[in-house]
Amino acid sequence: MADIGKDIERPLGQTIRPPRTASRGFSAGAVGATLAVLAVVGISGAIALREKPFRKPEEVAVSTPKVTAAPAPAAAPVAEATPKTEAPPKTGGPQIIHVQTEEGDGPPKAAIVIRDPSTVGQNLKIAHIPDRALIETSETGPLPMRAADGRRPFDVYARPWSGSRGARVAIVIGGLSVSQTGTQAAIAKLPAEVTLAFAPQGNSIGRWMQAARQSGHEIVMQVPLEPFDYPNVNPGRNTLTVAASPDENLKSLHWALSRTTNYTGVMNYMGARFSADSAAMGPFMAELGKRGLAYVDDGSSARSLAPDLALKDGVPFVAGDMSIDAVQDRGAILKKLDELEATARAKGSAVGIGSAFDLTVDTVSSWVTEAKKRGIEIVPISAVAIDPQKG
Repeated sequence: MADIGKDIERPLGQTIRPPRTASRGFSAGAVGATLAVLAVVGISGAIALREKPFRKPEEVAVSTPKVTAAPAPAAAPVAEATPKTEAPPKTGGPQIIHVQTEEGDGPPKAAIVIRDPSTVGQNLKIAHIPDRALIETSETGPLPMRAADGRRPFDVYARPWSGSRGARVAIVIGGLSVSQTGTQAAIAKLPAEVTLAFAPQGNSIGRWMQAARQSGHEIVMQVPLEPFDYPNVNPGRNTLTVAASPDENLKSLHWALSRTTNYTGVMNYMGARFSADSAAMGPFMAELGKRGLAYVDDGSSARSLAPDLALKDGVPFVAGDMSIDAVQDRGAILKKLDELEATARAKGSAVGIGSAFDLTVDTVSSWVTEAKKRGIEIVPISAVAIDPQKG
């Protein structure tokens, strides 16, 4: 028994020297024990050295389903990768789900992926692919909607961020899709943390949406709302107005919303008069709440009723702190960005709104690089939203 205890304490893989006896051969038991140890070490090494065993899953979980059996070998397309669930999971802990890995020469293999139930966003590698559970088909195009399991576009299409409580700055650059070359430059030059806003009157919005999401940007849709002195000051086609009926305004809203997909919310384009009228603004905000979208108020009107209506209708809400490029001068834009940083350090977060002018894009791009070195986190607009559904 004493010898056995010493063997257990001896490190694995060391040669066990037999006691000196008249016979110089190994006993059958010692040889067997040595081979068993070497086999364990060999198998462990093979497992540890195996390269990326679960590469490129063919299905990506964007919600937290209940524990299910591994799917059949015929995998669903990536665009329909969201696992179906009968009801949201009741447990608050991580869930284990089975997904189909990429098919190779051999039979399909199932991989086990652990997901936190609070994480429902898309994998950035497929962020340009619409989640079909969040789409309502309409005559004008795809409309955003809540999924049957309760997931909202606001949650699924949000860009991930650190979740830390440090100083955070969110920047929204609007007017994308109006100029093709300007849109291409903005997507290519702006850091992925900067949120992009698309004008519904633009062209090729679906293509630009995919390019923006593939580059990592979170996006929002701009909606033209009636300003004062309308129509002398005109936001463009299908503007929502205070004189229109709720049904007429919803039709115009649906046209804007159906121009593309994969956005977390909408942002006003003008709208000082519309946003101050409760009869006009009320149905508009209720529709956003119904569809699971956020509302970004650019902060240009102090009379906006959006904060109170958003709280009432369960709409995630963000208010801009300042326009960063009202004056198209590099020094003036940098001064506004520095003010954003000071506000973020004082309050925890700050929101800047700009447009996709070449000067704005170049100035924001260089400032973001330097701000990160100073400890400022640049976050998507969803990261600073007040969400009534989360308390």
